[in-house]
Amino acid sequence: MSLFKGLMDYLDVRLGVRDLIRQNLTGYLVPRRANFFYTLGAVLLALFSLQFVTGLLLLIHYRPDAANAFASVQSIMNDVPYGWLVRYAHVVGSNIIVIALLLHMLSVLFMASYKKPRELTWLVGFIAFNLALALCLTGYLLPWSQLSYWATTVATDAAGAIPVVGEMTVRFLRGGAMVGEATLGRFFALHVMGLPLLLGAVIGLHLFLMRRAGISRPPFGPDYEPPAPLTTFRHEDHPDGIPFFPHYVTKDLAGVFFFLAALAWVIFFAPVLFIPPTALEPADPFVTPPHIKPEWYFLWAYQTLKIFPSKVVGLGAQGVFMTLLAVLPFLDIGPERRPAHRPLFVACYSLGILLMVALSIWGHYS
Repeated sequence: MSLFKGLMDYLDVRLGVRDLIRQNLTGYLVPRRANFFYTLGAVLLALFSLQFVTGLLLLIHYRPDAANAFASVQSIMNDVPYGWLVRYAHVVGSNIIVIALLLHMLSVLFMASYKKPRELTWLVGFIAFNLALALCLTGYLLPWSQLSYWATTVATDAAGAIPVVGEMTVRFLRGGAMVGEATLGRFFALHVMGLPLLLGAVIGLHLFLMRRAGISRPPFGPDYEPPAPLTTFRHEDHPDGIPFFPHYVTKDLAGVFFFLAALAWVIFFAPVLFIPPTALEPADPFVTPPHIKPEWYFLWAYQTLKIFPSKVVGLGAQGVFMTLLAVLPFLDIGPERRPAHRPLFVACYSLGILLMVALSIWGHYS
């Protein structure tokens, strides 16, 4: 203990570590009513870290060329010690991340935590959400299976409906007229370098904005009142809150371990839940498998394109929806955050979720 105290004293004189600990851990108070959904930020950080580690391990044996990509994945699964565990953790982890992201976004919407002064926090988080989906899309092609090849063909083909620049966009994404070696190279570069660096920077900015503004108080309980309009910057503190460490950290850890337990359950008891049979066959550009569909989190968009008479209208509808989500804090500017006092928003919120679920189920069975 004396050695530890001596080290702390040394660092404290030079860096003020005790003051940093007090400001950011033991002395930093968070809302007392913070619920399970407040732990999703820590859950996502843990899951993204797991993706980074498993991705690095997979890179040791993966070969990013069309002739060897599928065989290298099979070698990871069958020949590399615990390679199957690393790959399943990476594949299942990406799906668990999307689930956690959706829950995080839905909870922020329900509690109206995007409102002033957190408009930029929401906007940056929305960008991070879309970058995570782009990471999933680019990683989907890398196994070079029948499913990944043809699902990528369908996904990139949809961009061709964009007016004026559609065909150019498709060729840019594919690196040619068809999905091939150039597409695999581009998606590999984006998946292992470009998008992770960009996503890391966006997550860092998101955390900075959240820490700067403070954690929003849950809009529940008899003592909650809408805040007064802000005219100057003010960090939202919580004098009646609980210390971030160790009290709130235990809640974060509970949420992290819950999702890690779900991840482990899928890996050991339902490993092919997110890996259909066509993902176990090598890509063949000359044989189109029947009923190729995108991953479950893109099914709503897939079905939207099928509903409308033209892809242009379908893409336009999706663009309008995503734009409205992005700019929602700049449209919903009232101070009220309590769901019971926002019946119109809650009705639209509920109908929106039901619509997305219905479109996804329809897309799955159509």
